Amino acid sequence: MWRREAGTVVRRVTAVPGPTAFAIIAGRHVPRVPTEWAPHSHPLHELVWVRGGTLTSRVEDRVFTVSEGHGLWMPAGVVHGGRATAGAEFHDAFFAPDRTPDAFAFEEPRAIAMTPLLESLLTHLSRTDLDAAARARAESVVFDVLRPSERQFALHLPGDPRIDAVAEALLDDPADGRSLEEWARWLGISDRTVTRAFRRATGLSFAQWRQVLRVHRALTLLSEGFDVTTVSETLGYAQPSSFIAAFRRIMGTTPGAFFDAADAVPGDVRNPVSRVQNS
Repeated sequence: MWRREAGTVVRRVTAVPGPTAFAIIAGRHVPRVPTEWAPHSHPLHELVWVRGGTLTSRVEDRVFTVSEGHGLWMPAGVVHGGRATAGAEFHDAFFAPDRTPDAFAFEEPRAIAMTPLLESLLTHLSRTDLDAAARARAESVVFDVLRPSERQFALHLPGDPRIDAVAEALLDDPADGRSLEEWARWLGISDRTVTRAFRRATGLSFAQWRQVLRVHRALTLLSEGFDVTTVSETLGYAQPSSFIAAFRRIMGTTPGAFFDAADAVPGDVRNPVSRVQNS
C-alpha cells in the first residue's frame, strides 16, 4: 500500500476468532503508533471502523480507505492486510457466519455506513455483562440497521504486468508527477498502450486513476490533522485550490465539508469512479 510511516509497528494476527456462542463479538483498541497488520483472514465475518483517524486495507487488487463515519465489512476467509493511523480509535466486530442472515453473505468486501445507532449497538455488544436475552435483542437490531453504503470507495489496482510497476510506484509516492509519456518511456512501451491498459483494467484513464489514488491518500493525511496546504504539497499539487478542486470532483464536496459531515451524521461514501468517469 502506501509508503510505511516511520515508527510503524507491524503486527501479526495471532488470536484469530473462532466459533462462538454469540452472533456478534465487538471490541475496541487505540494504537498509540501507526500500526500495520500482516495479511491474514478470519473464520468469521469482520466489520471494522475507526474514530479519529483512518484505516487502509488491501485485498488483492483493491485498496479500501475507511475514514470516520464509514466501516468496512470483510467476509470470512478473505485474506487482507491493513494499517491504522496513530491514535485512531479502532473498532471491530466479528459475526458468526452461521448466525448471520443471508442478506449479509457478501463475497467481496463492502463499505458500510456507520450510523450513530449502529455504532451504539455494537458498543453495547462489546460489554461482557449482557445476559443472553439482552444480547439477542441487540444483535437482532444490528441486523435491522446494518446496511452497505449505496456507493463504494475502493481503489482498483491494475493487475496488469505491463503497468503494475507504475501503480506500485504511485502508491509509494502519490506526489510523483511524471506524465503519461514519461511513465511510458520508463516502462519501454507506448503511451497509447499505457492508456488502454489502465482503461481496461480499472475503468479509468491514467490521469483519472491517479486522482482517485491521491484522494485515498488525502483522506488519511487529513484525518491525521494535516492542513489542506500541507496535504496538497505532499500529494504534488501546485496549489491548494487545485487539490480542493480534484477532491470535490471525486468526492462531490470539499475536504472540510466531507469531514464535517462525517463528524455530524455518518453517511454513505460517494462513488469516485462514476464521478471521475463523468467529469
